[in-house]
Amino acid sequence: MIALTIYLLIGAGLFLFLLVMARRKNTPVEGCGEEFVQARRALRTLQLGLLPANLVERIFDRGDFEYVTAESSREICKLFLAERKRISLIWVGRVRGEIRNLMHFHLGYSRFQSKLSLRTELRLALDFVLLLFACRTLRLWLYLRGPYSAPAMVGIAAGAAARVCRISEQSLEFLNPVAGDSFQNDSTPGGAAI
Repeated sequence: MIALTIYLLIGAGLFLFLLVMARRKNTPVEGCGEEFVQARRALRTLQLGLLPANLVERIFDRGDFEYVTAESSREICKLFLAERKRISLIWVGRVRGEIRNLMHFHLGYSRFQSKLSLRTELRLALDFVLLLFACRTLRLWLYLRGPYSAPAMVGIAAGAAARVCRISEQSLEFLNPVAGDSFQNDSTPGGAAI
């Protein structure tokens, strides 16, 4: 009788657990399209918005600072330096956020969808860890020392982020739109496209 009671309690506990798990509304479905779209958006934001070499060079270029210090008063120099520091901190924060989005995608969904080799996956994992650490360190360094204090670290972080983007692009290549060239010559004699 005691064994039957124990089995009934275990069964009731498992049933309640399954009921709670089934009723959760925010549980992502495996292969959910939203995760792919978010990863694609993060990849595009990094490639086109945050990592172009001319943008990174422009944010951390000492030439602007040297011009302002040579041509302006001390108050304007302080204001310029404070604004450039704020912009550089925002840049590092945005890069870190988008890298975290890509890392979340790779941790949860990439292994089911992409055909990356084990070596590439390990390299990507190492790049993610090092890049997040570099962003944290760079943010602290920029906060304490200013936007012109670590140009080599900025270059390393941007280069590592570009590597992560290239590998992530392989994982997300199936989301790229198919070129419409194949339909160009498949029209009917009246000009209607098929």
